[in-house]
Amino acid sequence: MAENKNIDKKVEEFEGAMKRFASKDTVISIGGYDFTPAKLMIAAGIISSVLGTLYGAFEVYKSYQDMQKKITNYIAPDLTEIEKKLAIVEENSAKATDYTRDIKNDLKNDIRRLEQVVENVERSSKQSQRETDQDIRQLRKEVDS
Repeated sequence: MAENKNIDKKVEEFEGAMKRFASKDTVISIGGYDFTPAKLMIAAGIISSVLGTLYGAFEVYKSYQDMQKKITNYIAPDLTEIEKKLAIVEENSAKATDYTRDIKNDLKNDIRRLEQVVENVERSSKQSQRETDQDIRQLRKEVDS
């Protein structure tokens, strides 16, 4: 039974506090200033917004500091191996170009020689034909006479 009295007493205290603080005419005095519960809620919202903004600004500044540290500590990668390979590729490309040019020039020279051989064969065959024709004419004249 003593517990019931304590519980009833506590419930009455809570109800009294609720009437005192939840009423629309309730005024709470803090540091000599009077506030209504609605004003306290607005003030709490403003304070939480300001604190959230400050926290966000702190996170942005911290991220900026981390980025600045990474940029300061950045070491450029060693590209000497890639540059060496690129130089080798350029050298091989130049060699291939020279080799192709040599092949082209050799083919031109071979074609010119073949043309000369063909011309010589044509000349000699024409000459042979003329001589043969002349011999045949002469033989006919001899046979006819």
